[in-house]
Amino acid sequence: MAPDTDSRTNEERVLALKWSNRISLTPRILAVNIFALALLGGGFSYLDSYRERIVESRIAQSSREVRLIAQSLASATKERRDLLVLSLARDMGVRIRLYDEAGKLISDSKELGLRNFVLRDPDKDPWNQTVARFLDGVIDTVAGADRVMQYRERDPAHGFNWPDVRTANETHGAPATVWRAPDRTPVITAAAPIAGLGVVMTTVNARDITQTVRSERYRLGVVLLFVSLASIILSLFLARTIVRPLRHLARAAIRVRLGRAREVVVPRLPTRSDEIGLLARALSDMSQALRARIDATEAFAADVTHELKNPLASLRSAVESLTTVKKKEHRDQLLEIVRDDVHRLDRLITDISEASRLDAQLSRATFEPVDVGQMIQALIDQREARGLPNGIRLRFDRPTGRPLIALGEGARLERVFENLIENAISFSPPDGLIAISAASDGYTLTIRVEDDGPGVPEAAREAIFRRFHSVRPDSEAFGQHSGLGLAIARTIVEAHQGSIAVESREDRMGGARFVVRLPLAESE
Repeated sequence: MAPDTDSRTNEERVLALKWSNRISLTPRILAVNIFALALLGGGFSYLDSYRERIVESRIAQSSREVRLIAQSLASATKERRDLLVLSLARDMGVRIRLYDEAGKLISDSKELGLRNFVLRDPDKDPWNQTVARFLDGVIDTVAGADRVMQYRERDPAHGFNWPDVRTANETHGAPATVWRAPDRTPVITAAAPIAGLGVVMTTVNARDITQTVRSERYRLGVVLLFVSLASIILSLFLARTIVRPLRHLARAAIRVRLGRAREVVVPRLPTRSDEIGLLARALSDMSQALRARIDATEAFAADVTHELKNPLASLRSAVESLTTVKKKEHRDQLLEIVRDDVHRLDRLITDISEASRLDAQLSRATFEPVDVGQMIQALIDQREARGLPNGIRLRFDRPTGRPLIALGEGARLERVFENLIENAISFSPPDGLIAISAASDGYTLTIRVEDDGPGVPEAAREAIFRRFHSVRPDSEAFGQHSGLGLAIARTIVEAHQGSIAVESREDRMGGARFVVRLPLAESE
């Protein structure tokens, strides 16, 4: 199986944050929730439009009422006019003023004793009314509401100073105007002409409109307050459950980066089954793998030092002895020792170099389909062509009619099976048989290499895959192997998402059985 590869460019494009990459998660969570609250707070702007619709309705109502009053006054005699003005003002809840054709006041319901139009003095209102007016001003400013003119009384002798009176006299219509009282409540005036008499004007302080809007605003404010508190509490809770563990994980990762991997315990958060728990366990596993890699690197360095010291000590002893030995046969023996030690060092350095670079090379390798059956057959043919010692035989059993395809790097896999075959040859007795078999179950390719040698003790079946662990036959000269062959083979197989192990033979006969399992390309 090919290793997973990710495109850094694609990841950065997907995960990039254009505008919030410098903002912490906590204010981001709060900002998102507060934005939703701001949308709810937009209901205050709706209240402004709601008030405008009520005012428009009341303006139309005032226009109709003033027309009716004008018609009633037009049919009344002069003696009953004041009584009719007083009666209509009381029934309709408005102040009625009657102007003659010159604009002079001739009748006023207030002067007749009906005081149903009284403007409140804001300085004498309680504090809650002051707060309400302040909120009115703030909301009008935020909503961009039009600011109407403040209501002020005009000279009774100059009725045409009222815009509605002047317009009604000129156009014979029924205009109406909205004014602002000192306490910010609307005052609506309307006027209508009376044929042969003058103009009648009504005035009403529509406090009920303001009270209705304030009541709705209070209800909306209470809802907004509770929703805001709940949203902030939930946001802080969410930020705590997300940001706090992420902060702990970041600190642990920083400590790992600073070189204190052995002392760092990355919290695994086993009780969390969400993405943060998955991230915590992934970071914990990563730190443990890094710790294991560091330990393995240090152990490898120590083993390298130990393995190099032996041939170097032998080489130094032989070189120092050359200066004191006189006999030619003794000098030849020392030179042979030097030659063997140099070859041993060269073999060690070559194998050590390959083992140290193997992980990095395999991580960058491009895996391709490889016919493992054909590869093993080619290795057997090459080995037989070079000749097999002591009458040893090689046999390969594999299924016919179907190639055994795995994804991998051919040269590395060849190294694995070549190493196993050479090991089997080294340990096989004279006239021994080395049986190599390959089989698949549709998902996994299994290759077995069996010999008739002494076998591998069960206690040593894991140790033989360690670096520099070498158990060789007694007939083989010392130093012919570095002890890295099986370690390199395991590294290659595991990089191919496979496994290699030593198992007991099913026939209970002596000898060793090495089993390599690789995923088939079809299972991908």
